[in-house]
Formats: sequence, C-alpha cells, structure tokens
Amino acid sequence: MKRLRSAGMESTRAEIVVRAPRAYQAPGRLAGIRRAARAVLQDHGLEGKATLTVVLTDEERIRALNRRYRGVDAPTDVLAFPMDLELRPGVRHLGDIVIAFPYAARQAEREGHPLEGELALLVVHGALHLLGYDHDTPAARHRMWARQRAILERLGFPDVAP
Repeated sequence: MKRLRSAGMESTRAEIVVRAPRAYQAPGRLAGIRRAARAVLQDHGLEGKATLTVVLTDEERIRALNRRYRGVDAPTDVLAFPMDLELRPGVRHLGDIVIAFPYAARQAEREGHPLEGELALLVVHGALHLLGYDHDTPAARHRMWARQRAILERLGFPDVAP
C-alpha cells in the first residue's frame, strides 16, 4: 500500500495507519487489522477515498479516554473518535479507533474465538462508528450488527459477530 505523501502529492490508495506497542504485534496481526479496516471502506465504496487510524493500547489508557470523552470511569474494548477531516480533494480522514488489547484478548478467550477474529470485530465495529453507525436504538443496532456480521463473514470470521 502506498503511504500518503505531503499535501498536494497523489497517492493511489488511502492509508490505514496502525499503531501498536511491540508487545501487541505478532506476525500478520497488523496486516489483519488493516484488512478489516479496508473491508469496511470497500463495503462503503470508500477505498482510496478515506483514511483511518487504529491504535492498540492498554486498559489504563482506554479507561482514561473513556472517562474523558464518555464520562465512564471504566475500561472498554473499543472507542471510536470520528473526525471527517479533508486531507486533500477526494480523501478524508474518518478518525481514530482505539482498542484495549488486553481487554480484547480476554474477551476473545471468554467468547471462545480467536484473538484475530476479536480484533477484526473491534476494528469493523469502530470503523462503522466512524461512518456514523450506532447501536443506540433497536433499529440502529439491527442495521449496524447486520453490516458488521456481513463484513466479518467476508473476512472469514462468521462466528465472531454478536
């Protein structure tokens, strides 16, 4: 994948940045995260037209973010921070997805599915939030969960979605 260049320079594909401490990086993990994010962009006709960032962090950091931005003093699995910032004509930065890696690992173990599937679920879930999806009403939840399930099935994780 080509990386974005300075303003005014052309790139054939939009960038999906993944930031993670070495301790959370395993062979293929960051590529799997990018693949999940790209699947959401493709599903919405946005590949090459949008960027996003995924950050893997610890529970202390996500708890602080959850407290600051949602008023909830507890860790969570994923937070999404929509931005919709124009980087250059035709390319928008959708925002950031922050995933608590240890929380996700425990959640995957508890649910009995692979960690990579759990990370794909959280990336897809977060990216859908960046695109305006929510689960605050039964109808919205049904719409978001159906889209999430379809994308995860295409990624090879049919049993991960709620």
